[in-house]
Amino acid sequence: MRSLLTIPLALAGLCQAAQAGDISSAYTDLDWKKDCVTYAQAQEGDWASLACSGYRGYPVLIAYDDARESLFYGFPSSNMTAVWESFIAFNSAAPKLEWRVETNGDLAIPFAVIHRRSISNPEGENKPTDVLIVAKVAQPENYEGCTVGLVLATGNPAANDEARKLADEKARTFACGKDKRVVIGNAPDFGRVDN
Repeated sequence: MRSLLTIPLALAGLCQAAQAGDISSAYTDLDWKKDCVTYAQAQEGDWASLACSGYRGYPVLIAYDDARESLFYGFPSSNMTAVWESFIAFNSAAPKLEWRVETNGDLAIPFAVIHRRSISNPEGENKPTDVLIVAKVAQPENYEGCTVGLVLATGNPAANDEARKLADEKARTFACGKDKRVVIGNAPDFGRVDN
């Protein structure tokens, strides 16, 4: 009797596994001069807002202000400046993005981005700290994108694997503005401002 019950449970498990898509990485470049369009900038001061090409139509939005960058991946709501997420210290984004993509048949949907950032040392040393940002990609139907976690990359040879694991386990179900961001390692101060 017990073995008869095990067969339907095993088949149910196989059906669920078959419905889950394959997860892989895709890489894109981010060159402000080549891949981006400035749609707003200061007449005086030091700020700008840019829209950049990302992965298969998914944009990357950059808000630059006083040598600090806030990036948004995917489709924004009608208020593109609603959320600012960045490090407190001066920082810059690397030119390479890793998109975590779930594929089901012909449908490939990016659900997370892993993006390296270099953060200046407030004590003035010439040794920046590198951190991998793991961000949820905003989809066309819900516009919810935000930082899911931070992984200290400086001195951490496992940083890329840890970031992929974090992206795959948390990004799809992460509730922006509600769930607590995951921090792996001693990352510099990072903040979110809801305008």
